[in-house]
Amino acid sequence: MTNYTLYHNPACSKSRAALELLESRGIKAKVVHYLDNPLTHEELTSLLAKLNINARDLLRSKEDAFDEFGLGNLNLADSQLIEAMVQAPILIERPILATDTRAVIGRPTEKLLELL
Repeated sequence: MTNYTLYHNPACSKSRAALELLESRGIKAKVVHYLDNPLTHEELTSLLAKLNINARDLLRSKEDAFDEFGLGNLNLADSQLIEAMVQAPILIERPILATDTRAVIGRPTEKLLELL
């Protein structure tokens, strides 16, 4: 049996749609409200490996924090971008569905089907 974790922001319509998709399929995922319980540097690094992307690809560039942290600077290392996401979790793209070995960003929501 696969264990699923949904990194969820209830204020986000895409994130709510992801939760509805899982529920409609009878899938019980561990729901992590990452804005209330920010991920650690290690957790984000692990999640990026499961997503098979770099840190910049997980950033939400339209958030105010993106400019506040100076994240438009393309010379920043992944570790610096991850640290910004630890400090301001609103910067993390959502929703993310993860298993023990893989993860996908649910944009569009149908991308979640790749893991189901």
